[in-house]
Amino acid sequence: MKLFLSADIEGTTGITLWDETENGHSRYPYFAEQMTKEVNAACLGAMDAGCDDILVKDAHDSACNLIPSMLPEDVRIFRGWGSDIMSMMAGLESGYDGVIFTGYHSGAGMNTNPLAHTMNTRNNYVRINGIIAPELMINSLTAAYLGVPVRLVTGDQGLCDWMKQINPHIETVAVSEGRGRGSISIHPNKALRLIREAAKRAMEKPAADCMFPLPNHFKVEICFKDHFKAKGASYPGVKQTGPATVEFEADDYMDVLRMLDNVL
Repeated sequence: MKLFLSADIEGTTGITLWDETENGHSRYPYFAEQMTKEVNAACLGAMDAGCDDILVKDAHDSACNLIPSMLPEDVRIFRGWGSDIMSMMAGLESGYDGVIFTGYHSGAGMNTNPLAHTMNTRNNYVRINGIIAPELMINSLTAAYLGVPVRLVTGDQGLCDWMKQINPHIETVAVSEGRGRGSISIHPNKALRLIREAAKRAMEKPAADCMFPLPNHFKVEICFKDHFKAKGASYPGVKQTGPATVEFEADDYMDVLRMLDNVL
């Protein structure tokens, strides 16, 4: 079985402050290590279920956060950015048996993670067909477009609840719960155990049960924090609908990704 894993950091166990996500700050090395341990746990769980081909995409900031020597020897790691519209999903292709998301976080417009944001911190929210769209939605739609099921999501409680509302068959592991500017997390070692167990269960489920729904049409709304960002959002088909908002519609999700890559 082939698995693609996309790893972020703002949904890593215990993480609360922006400094903890940024290389160069004293708190960062601990959380980069925990991020790696959680990826490792997911890989081991998938391998317990029979996965023998795993590609891990480091998908935070520089995309060079994971500690390669802490991952299983047979795992391949995509470090750095692929300079394409797939972004956090760069490297995924049709034919994979599943996608796992680790360390993912609530999106801009959600109040369930002190570090909630969508792709960057310059927008108040992104909506797709009226739904607040965290990075998880953007990336799950990419998987769906390629016919690949979403097997497991790990991150904050709000994001896990969000995914369960979309598809209750997709496994989730909530490692923390946002409370205003703080968070309550489980023990980091417990998180590793739960992630490994969930990854094994997830890869053993029927693929059809784990598909993220793919609409036939997409209406995207972006609300920027700065009104001049909306005025400067120049891309074919994008129209300004308010002082700080723009909209875009398309039938092909790849057109949505191209727009987001240029505008967001």
